[in-house]
Amino acid sequence: MNENAPGCLTVILRMFGVNLASGIEPTSQTLPYLLRDDFLSPAELSFFHVLRKAVSDKYIVIAKVNLADILFVPGKENISYRNRIDRKHVDFVLCDPVSMQPICAVELDDRSHRQADRQQRDELVDAALAATGLPLIRVPAKRGYNVENLREILATIPLQDSQRIEPVSPPSGEVPICPKCQTSMKRQTARRGANAGKQFWGCSNYPKCRETMDISG
Repeated sequence: MNENAPGCLTVILRMFGVNLASGIEPTSQTLPYLLRDDFLSPAELSFFHVLRKAVSDKYIVIAKVNLADILFVPGKENISYRNRIDRKHVDFVLCDPVSMQPICAVELDDRSHRQADRQQRDELVDAALAATGLPLIRVPAKRGYNVENLREILATIPLQDSQRIEPVSPPSGEVPICPKCQTSMKRQTARRGANAGKQFWGCSNYPKCRETMDISG
């Protein structure tokens, strides 16, 4: 066994420009990162500007949003479902300008979406978003876009959470189950605001799930 062979940590640190032997710390000169020029393709950029005009100040338009940033899977036993959405994104998400809560997802479909593997990916994205109740619209990619036509398309989307289940307080003494993600809730105490000092039930998956309910009794 070669005692002089570098360990795993040493090898990993060297990848980021850190040489333990020389004591060199990573700096802007030693790290190999470059800024990409293709964050948005020409078609995506053209559509982005039209989409912004179509929604005006009603929504905030966010580009290239990772599914894991807007969806979550409760429970350690569901790790395979988390892996399925890993490294997948939607082209645009419309968010409420105050809360930044996602209101609708938008996919710009070019010719690549005709490929078999891409169609499988699209089916997964469609099903995942449908499971949450978040609307998704697909717009065919083309040379130009009409603001009014896009507004008409957006107007047909139900921009409300139709799957929301109102929480119902359990009998006194019982720990409730979150109506959204079906995990147990925790007894918590408000630390600030008008309800400071008041106890309530909060979801165990906070902050991914912020469901609350009053404590009965």
